Amino acid sequence: MINYPLKFKTIFKDKIWGGQKINSYLGKNFDNLPNCGETWEISGVKSDVSVVENGEFAGENLASLLEKHRAELVGKHVYDRFGNEFPLLVKFIDANDDLSIQVHPNDELARRRHDSFGKTEMWYVIQADEGASLISGFNQKVNEQVYLEKLNTGRLDEILNKEQVKGGDVFFLPAGRVHTIGKGLLIAEIQQTSDITYRIYDFDRVDDKGNKRELHTEEALAALDYEVYPEYKSVYEKKINEPVQVVKCDYFTTNILEFSQPVKRDYLFDSFVIHVCVQGSYTLNYGKGSINVNMGDCILIPATLNSVSLETAGGFKILESYIE
Repeated sequence: MINYPLKFKTIFKDKIWGGQKINSYLGKNFDNLPNCGETWEISGVKSDVSVVENGEFAGENLASLLEKHRAELVGKHVYDRFGNEFPLLVKFIDANDDLSIQVHPNDELARRRHDSFGKTEMWYVIQADEGASLISGFNQKVNEQVYLEKLNTGRLDEILNKEQVKGGDVFFLPAGRVHTIGKGLLIAEIQQTSDITYRIYDFDRVDDKGNKRELHTEEALAALDYEVYPEYKSVYEKKINEPVQVVKCDYFTTNILEFSQPVKRDYLFDSFVIHVCVQGSYTLNYGKGSINVNMGDCILIPATLNSVSLETAGGFKILESYIE
């Protein structure tokens, strides 16, 4: 039985737009890379499966654990739905430059084209440089014809919704929403398990060999949601010492817990729980043990643990996610 919270070894990824905040801000050392654009903290993606770092199952990977322990790890209803594919991917992203403008397919399109899940995701802004911004969605209703005309004449920015960003902002991005993370942002991302991205525009950048990255203009056309929406930034009331739900969708529910005092959390639903610590530190007490959690740590609490307590001296803020 899996009866303790799991920590995993961080997977570091250098990117053309990556920077140094993964180390300088989150304290994660990637000294074998020139920069780090992303870390994958909990991943079941076949090319990058997370490996357990602590306790009895240290050295075993997430896919193997799930295959052996099934509902014990993720919950019966989650296992019945997703089988031996862990359903969420957790990342930190450091944008030292603008990411490409992109879109992700939904489940139906991804299954048909790639035999994969689609990619619905959320962003929590951990830190934002002054003046930092991002793009989420269109600023007016368009169709494929208008979109292509703007794209092909270099005026795509005229129809994209640009948002000024500060720490603590949350954005929910359902599959199909055009988006990009702007320069100067450090973000925690929770998403469906998928690594499918259709790159629409990449600012004509070249890599260290002088090559431009591949664009997916045709693939993106069927994936894009051309509607315009009244609100792209998630609106929520910030509260201390009280959970605040910020995202609830078919793929995950995420709460923000900002606490300056101890708290007990009862997980009486049929799912695993993930903690992403975005500020401060705490001690996670469970059953007969405890684990220290610091900023930048991501913890997977198996479905077998239905009650934990969080003790803190200086306070903490976490993203708490599970599947309902």
